[in-house]
Amino acid sequence: MSESRPLSRRLLVSGLVTSMAAALALTALVSVLSRNPASAAATLPPTHAKFDYQIGGAYPPPAGVQIVTRDRTAAPAAGLYNICYVNAFQVQPGEQGSWDSDLLLRDAQGNVVIDEDWGEALLDIRTTAKQTRVAAKVNGWIDGCATKGYKAIEPDNYDSYSRSKNLISTGQAKAYLKLLATHAHTKNLAIAQKNTVELAGDRTSVGLDFAVAEECGQYNECGDYTAAFGNNVIVIEYTNSGRTKACSGFGTRLSIVQRDVDVSVPGDSGYVRKTC
Repeated sequence: MSESRPLSRRLLVSGLVTSMAAALALTALVSVLSRNPASAAATLPPTHAKFDYQIGGAYPPPAGVQIVTRDRTAAPAAGLYNICYVNAFQVQPGEQGSWDSDLLLRDAQGNVVIDEDWGEALLDIRTTAKQTRVAAKVNGWIDGCATKGYKAIEPDNYDSYSRSKNLISTGQAKAYLKLLATHAHTKNLAIAQKNTVELAGDRTSVGLDFAVAEECGQYNECGDYTAAFGNNVIVIEYTNSGRTKACSGFGTRLSIVQRDVDVSVPGDSGYVRKTC
């Protein structure tokens, strides 16, 4: 909002100035009230920073790490930029009973639609009413992230529509995620687009601030993310080849880490963490 120029002594003594000042004050008030809640409050992650992905369990971050993602049930890492992982479009295994039955996506036979790779039920976001109800619960988790001191939210499974047996549309996914983004911004939290490169061009209308991209090096998608988000992209690779490709093309611009698929903790036999 630009500052108004100083009024001359001559104008200050005129009745006209009173009206002008009132009009300017009203204009300024309208401007403040109509601003996007994210305008100056949410802080984005630093770009090209050392990153660790700890959604499988929290542990002391390696030396030099500036950004950490942890599950919403974990405490943030002291002194770092912390991103709170939330499974926003699907249900964690074993937690179906915590959701109203009609908010679980069902096929024509009444069977719950499952993401077979992870054993997770999909949430039903096909109507505005259901989007609002699902968002109310997830926004409660977002509130918890804010209370704990996280700076950003990573809502996972934006692309669950692709596993919905054509029951959920991209428009419905975007409308629902916009509810989460709007709420996150009211809590001064940045919000990421998780994967779903095909919808990266819609980031502004949805209200997304940065991207978290799994295997964009492996699948030659990092450039598509940077086209939409600039250098505000965090990359997680799960193979040596994917990390090598991501580092070769974007190692001087983006935050890149290789983790094991189970995102395990140090000491586990499968633990992997490599960087550029």
